Amino acid sequence: MLKRKVEVVVLSDLHLGTYGCHAKEILQYLNSVKPKKLILNGDIIDIWQFRKRYFPKAHLLVIKKIIALATKGTRVYYLTGNHDEKMRRFSDTKMGNIQILDKLVLTLDGKKAWFFHGDVFDASVQHTKWIAKLGGWGYDLLIILNRFINICLAKLGREKFSLSKKIKNSVKGAMKFITNFEKTATDLAIENNFDYVVCGHIHQPQIRKITNDKGSCVYLNSGDWIENLTALEYQNESWKLYYFNKNTYDTPETTASKIAMNDEDAIPEMWSAFQQLFS
Repeated sequence: MLKRKVEVVVLSDLHLGTYGCHAKEILQYLNSVKPKKLILNGDIIDIWQFRKRYFPKAHLLVIKKIIALATKGTRVYYLTGNHDEKMRRFSDTKMGNIQILDKLVLTLDGKKAWFFHGDVFDASVQHTKWIAKLGGWGYDLLIILNRFINICLAKLGREKFSLSKKIKNSVKGAMKFITNFEKTATDLAIENNFDYVVCGHIHQPQIRKITNDKGSCVYLNSGDWIENLTALEYQNESWKLYYFNKNTYDTPETTASKIAMNDEDAIPEMWSAFQQLFS
């Protein structure tokens, strides 16, 4: 499989360890690219909902693939989010090409880019964490219900739809939160002279230039791998949103992905390490 060379890939909100995670699709995407830098912008492993009885092989293989990329020269930056906040005790740790951080600043072709997850702007996470955790469980159940509904719709020849997007779009408070999130992020970025501000957290893929009375910057959000299955890619001095298309990968060229899915090496050791880390 011919891999696309990309200068920077940004992934966030994979939520490995939850029923809603599309781990196989993540693995297929990672097998299709060869990034110089891979930025994991928070909520990669969902420690909030970590279950010893549920962490499928495909989820472990995503982690193994990330490590493999690092050993082959990709600089991997793991930026902590709220669902993987336990990783913050390892902030500033560096292991070969893998570095754990809370935020990251890079210069891309002379422009400053500021990367962080974005949960710092979420009052429910900062002050009423139990509500946020309860919401995480509810969201996971909603995704499972949505998948069942979409299977039924597909059998009836109907178009799939997203329950969570429907709810977000119909609830004014949710839309206001998203708008305020983007404004807060860009106001801070402009004040600190950043050209780009790159977040995750709200599961809303976006690339948009925002201007206020002090200047302007480009706001980017990498979306998620629960519903949108999106990534941000930087190449040739420009950003683009990548949307995963399953049909692209259902070809003979995906043999490498299928082989990777059957690889059993190191799975028991990795699983044991994660149980100890998150227990």
